[in-house]
Amino acid sequence: MLKAGDKAPDFYLKGIDEKGEEREFCLKDFRGEKVIIYFYPKDNTPGCTVEACDFRDNLNVLVSKGYRVVGISPDSISSHKKFKEKHDLNFPLLSDPDKKVAQAFGAYGEKRMYGKTTKGIIRSTFVIDEEGKVLKAWYNVKAKGHVEKVLKELEG
Repeated sequence: MLKAGDKAPDFYLKGIDEKGEEREFCLKDFRGEKVIIYFYPKDNTPGCTVEACDFRDNLNVLVSKGYRVVGISPDSISSHKKFKEKHDLNFPLLSDPDKKVAQAFGAYGEKRMYGKTTKGIIRSTFVIDEEGKVLKAWYNVKAKGHVEKVLKELEG
């Protein structure tokens, strides 16, 4: 698991940008700016939709504070494209089909769902500074209300 002060793992992933165009993204592309990277399990599921729409609805506030937002899940580019269009999402969604980036961030592993232990994406959010260092890491977050907590933390 990553913690404040750790260097964020670099990555190269394909995704859909703000305009809905497919392209490759690297963490180093965000050097010089602050970025919020959040990992979520699956496009178009109730919790993931709530979280994505919360980021969408608060994007102007986050941008005004100097932050970009990027969502990452194992879903395909075509799934991301549909999810983005359906919910008018205004930030990039990246595809991590082999879950290697999620593993590098500590956002993949054992979790409990409906009383059972399974392996999967652990809903997690990372705030990364201009030099690629982790400022804040949240693991096992609840989708509803999480963006509000992120905003409060960024103000404090």
